Amino acid sequence: MLAILLAFTTFVSTSLGGLFAISNRDRLHRILGFTAGVLLGVVAFDLLPEIFALTNSTGSSFTVPMVALVVGFLTFHVIEKLTIIHSAHEGEYSNGHHHPELGVVSAIALAAHSFLDGVGIGLAFQVNTGVGLAVAVAVIAHDFSDGLNTVTLMLMNGNSTKKSLWLLLLDATTPLLGAASTLFFHLSDQHLLIYLGFFTGFLLYIGASDILPEAHAKHPSRITLVLTIAGTVLIFLVTRVKLG
Repeated sequence: MLAILLAFTTFVSTSLGGLFAISNRDRLHRILGFTAGVLLGVVAFDLLPEIFALTNSTGSSFTVPMVALVVGFLTFHVIEKLTIIHSAHEGEYSNGHHHPELGVVSAIALAAHSFLDGVGIGLAFQVNTGVGLAVAVAVIAHDFSDGLNTVTLMLMNGNSTKKSLWLLLLDATTPLLGAASTLFFHLSDQHLLIYLGFFTGFLLYIGASDILPEAHAKHPSRITLVLTIAGTVLIFLVTRVKLG
């Protein structure tokens, strides 16, 4: 029950992140720059180290999560091309790069990740209360950026504010469902490795192919660059607290 209670705190954290993105819509390019830094930080300081640790502790082949990473990257690349999300011309970013389908797909993928955040909290409490609290603190801090990312991805791809709020509600609710689900099942380390690899590939793709180009297309500035670095540093600091 403590795990579920703390998962509810992620609902608040995620919602605040999404509402921040909406209220600062006129400065969305700066939020995009910050979001890109957050995604890079999550990949470099959270997901990849977790993959390395799980691979070593389970004696699994490192090839498995790396194949999942490539599959995750290529899956969203294929989705993008099949839905004609990108033009072959690089200059399209400056002429209205809006594709609602990718926004919805990306937001749903982030909601799925948030569900597994809740699973992570629940499983950590199955180890002991101390581990559960440490994981919960890290997830709560991370979920603010999840909410920001969800709304940002929706808005930057031309979705309405109302639709973005519905996807934000989904993203904010899924950690609760994830934590509750751990009352009924246990996630094996091998399956967790596949999930971590796949989601890492997804983050790499949307960060490099969509968010960073969009952030700098219409409003290139040093402030946006600084915010990208700040997002990366923030996640570095959050993960240091987690490891501590």
